[in-house]
Amino acid sequence: MAVTSQPVDDISTDPEPSDPEKEPTERRRRARFTTARLRNAGGIDENIDLLTASALGGDVDRLAPFHAAILTFRWASTMVCLALAYPGLVENELSLVIGATTLVSYTALRTFLPIRYLGDTNSLLAVLAEVALFTLVVAGTGYWESPLVISLVSAIVVAGFARGFGFAIRIGVVAALAISLPESQQATYEWETDGATALQWSVLLIMVALIAGYARRISGEADRQQTLALDRLGRLADANALLFSLHRVAQTLPASLDYDEVLDSTVQRLRGLIDFDALAILLADDTDSTWTVARREGVRLSEHLTNSELPPVLRSVAIDPEIVVRNELVATSPGLAPSMGSGVYAPLIARNSLIGLLVIESKGDQHFTKRDVELVNGFVEPVALAIDNARWFGRLRTVGADEERTRIARELHDRIGQSLAYLAFELDRIVSANDKGNDVAPSLNQLREDVRGVIGEVRDTLYDLRTDVSDAQDMADTLDQFIQRVKDRTGLDITLYADRGDRLPILQEREMWRIAQEALANVEKHAKATRVRVLWRCNGQAAALEVADDGQGFPVGTAGRLDSYGIMGMRERAASIGATLDVLSEPGKGTRVRCYLAQT
Repeated sequence: MAVTSQPVDDISTDPEPSDPEKEPTERRRRARFTTARLRNAGGIDENIDLLTASALGGDVDRLAPFHAAILTFRWASTMVCLALAYPGLVENELSLVIGATTLVSYTALRTFLPIRYLGDTNSLLAVLAEVALFTLVVAGTGYWESPLVISLVSAIVVAGFARGFGFAIRIGVVAALAISLPESQQATYEWETDGATALQWSVLLIMVALIAGYARRISGEADRQQTLALDRLGRLADANALLFSLHRVAQTLPASLDYDEVLDSTVQRLRGLIDFDALAILLADDTDSTWTVARREGVRLSEHLTNSELPPVLRSVAIDPEIVVRNELVATSPGLAPSMGSGVYAPLIARNSLIGLLVIESKGDQHFTKRDVELVNGFVEPVALAIDNARWFGRLRTVGADEERTRIARELHDRIGQSLAYLAFELDRIVSANDKGNDVAPSLNQLREDVRGVIGEVRDTLYDLRTDVSDAQDMADTLDQFIQRVKDRTGLDITLYADRGDRLPILQEREMWRIAQEALANVEKHAKATRVRVLWRCNGQAAALEVADDGQGFPVGTAGRLDSYGIMGMRERAASIGATLDVLSEPGKGTRVRCYLAQT
């Protein structure tokens, strides 16, 4: 099985900071992280560097990690040049004295004011100016025969550290031509000897450019590893702080976070505080603007009420959330229970929004006192917070379990349900044949083989259900294992091309894996294909999945075929993580499933 690594190109993010004052710091951190991932995806170049510098606000010095090495190389090359130029300096050769003075002065200047490459035009001009200066010094002191020629090497090193292989090689070629072409016009130029010298130095400059670019690549890889480690550590620290805060909050809560317990406790406490004949707690349903009757005593109500079914007094409280006391309920303005004579109606406010209504009613007129109203007024605020907390906690607690139950049910229905239905039909047919006196031995033997096949299918299904991406196993490894099992049981020729290293958040990657699994299952069961290609590309910020086969294909516009091939399930999974899914197929031309996810 072929496994290769290819980058995802032209993918970037523009994160929206949560705090404007922290925006520059957050933008820099995310941009560094994005650059590190792209670097690993396929080698970083000057275009990506410029993009990152823009995201960082143009204030990141890419030469900073190399300042010590550049300074050491500058002075070493300068000392070598002075040693080689010593005889000419002793004889006071004017051009050599000017060149050496320029070289020493520039090296001293860059010792205290090193070049900073920020990815902008000024930085680029500074690098080009240094190369031009050293080229002029070399050309003015003897071209390739100049004792100062080694100084040009340090300029190429700076260019390589600043922008990588491509830029340094181009600079080296241009500098070599800038020296070689004027020298070739000299009357004393000899192509055999001087040309060979020019070629040697040109090759040397290109090799220096390659070495500088490679050193920059190694430094970038180390920076990527450190950034990934710091990012993971930061996420763990954020999770730890959140869990600690939740623990502290849970310890100080006045009631349990269990939804039913909160409601029961509310009713019991109200019964101990106020004398009433009827009570109801109505909670707002955000999905359809109705009211759920969470608790009721002394009144008959359906489980859900619309706004029109509420009495006028409750509708007024819902519109203008204030406690309302009615001590003389009449037929023209009834309460929630028709037989009641007075009532207190209070809004439940949490997160600065109305989450419910509290209704307390009594059969007698003028039943509720000022003290009762004050008790209700002090009671509703903590009750509303407790109910809202319990509802959200219940939702969070059930999300994981509901998703897992749905996934398992879908897998069992798709892979086992049809086989079991087939066995049931076969049993009915055999029983009918036996009642007619027909020989059922061959059918029973076939049924036995079918049962064994279903057992094997159940075993494979359970094994596939246990196969999943995790923190220890990435998408490429999971695909590799699953594809190998499919190949073993079907003989399909499946080729996998997968990026390794960069990963999506685990929940998104898990849904992408299930989409790939469903697509491969469709190929196995329906496509009648001989060859399959699976492509997985990921750079940590975006991902692309493709499963293509050479099978019989199907008409995509046929709704029944879409359902039978599980495409609706794949679309649901893609939608749950914000991905796009395309299915391209024609009868006789195979099928291609593409899923693309970009972080927002």
